[in-house]
Amino acid sequence: QVQLVESGGGLVQAGGSLRLSCAASGRTFSRHVMGWFRQAPGKEREFIAGINWGGGRTDYANSVKGRFTISRDNAKNTVYLQMNSLKPEDTAVYYCAADGNGPYISRSYSDYDYWGQGTQVTVSS
Repeated sequence: QVQLVESGGGLVQAGGSLRLSCAASGRTFSRHVMGWFRQAPGKEREFIAGINWGGGRTDYANSVKGRFTISRDNAKNTVYLQMNSLKPEDTAVYYCAADGNGPYISRSYSDYDYWGQGTQVTVSS
């Protein structure tokens, strides 16, 4: 069982930065692929970034590649999402998720077993 709690969301102007954190409980965090998803009003939940067990492999949606960076610290049971050059279209609720079926990074939300409650990111123009 893994419990996830996101933090770091907020209101930022276009071009600004935010760093999201996702703290996980449970002894098996390091054996979970971690992903970040987002959901804007009226839209489906979309994959934006994923990281494998050891952090040596990452995957990004084209919409955020080059602007967002996912990382993890297994000693702290935490995964991060550094978001730079934010745009108004990045406005959404951001969720972290854990996939215990790894080791490959999946872009499908149905492959993730555990989810955080979400944190709101709002980018003003």
